[in-house]
Amino acid sequence: MRFVSFEQNGEATLGVRDGDQVRVIGNESLESLLARGADLAALVPSSSNGETVAAEGLKFLPPLQRPPKIICVGLNFSDHTSESKYEQPDYPTLFFRVHTSLIAHEQPMVRPSVADSEGLDFEGEIAVILGKSGRHIAKEDALSYVAGYSLFNDGSVREYQFKTPQWTVGKNFDGTGAFGPDLVTVDELPPGVKGLRLETRLNGEVVQSASTDEMVFDVESLISIISEAITLEPGDVIVSGTPSGIGWARTPKLFMRSGDVCEVSVEKIGMLRNTIVDEAPLKRPAA
Repeated sequence: MRFVSFEQNGEATLGVRDGDQVRVIGNESLESLLARGADLAALVPSSSNGETVAAEGLKFLPPLQRPPKIICVGLNFSDHTSESKYEQPDYPTLFFRVHTSLIAHEQPMVRPSVADSEGLDFEGEIAVILGKSGRHIAKEDALSYVAGYSLFNDGSVREYQFKTPQWTVGKNFDGTGAFGPDLVTVDELPPGVKGLRLETRLNGEVVQSASTDEMVFDVESLISIISEAITLEPGDVIVSGTPSGIGWARTPKLFMRSGDVCEVSVEKIGMLRNTIVDEAPLKRPAA
């Protein structure tokens, strides 16, 4: 099934997409449903009130608005590692995102107004959403912890990313983490989303294209390795890494500008689209 979160009558609402229609489930969030161990597959027949709305024109929200954790994986495609001038690490490169950076499908991605940055870059990725809690998860059991998958554009403010050896600030500007629109349950996808084509398009031009088979650390490895150190919880999101083609590595550099449209697509999962806007200049109070 394909779960979507959207705004209806001023409230966050959960639904299930069926073609160009969405069946309304109610106001309980996916975070809450996953936390209480709800069976997503059994949810629709037991909870749907029969109301349907057209998917077109909905004001989408991120599938999860306040995930317990958003764990991002850097350098998980060797060609991206090479273009970034790093040695390929033999352990996942992990960093965190905060929920205030998240935006939804068809919401504007914000190019920040900080004076020393113009490098808002694209990174198309697959998001892995956890469905149950675990620590020291064996690799062979890891996929049983996944509730579903979604799409992510890890919008990166490069000048700030590389101000220090830690990438956190450049990966967490408000309005730069596009997430959604659908959470696709595992039964609709190949195990570990293997063999799927991931593409990013900027203004209709393909700028990134790779198979998920090219991941250095596959989904089950990421879950197992991360859980050696960190308890994974229902609703946690693992953003699993981007392939080569980023704008920072190009000559000349290719950054997203106001009015640009960036799309991330993965076969069988869908497409995430955002238009870029410039952040309004900060108005400082008069002295």
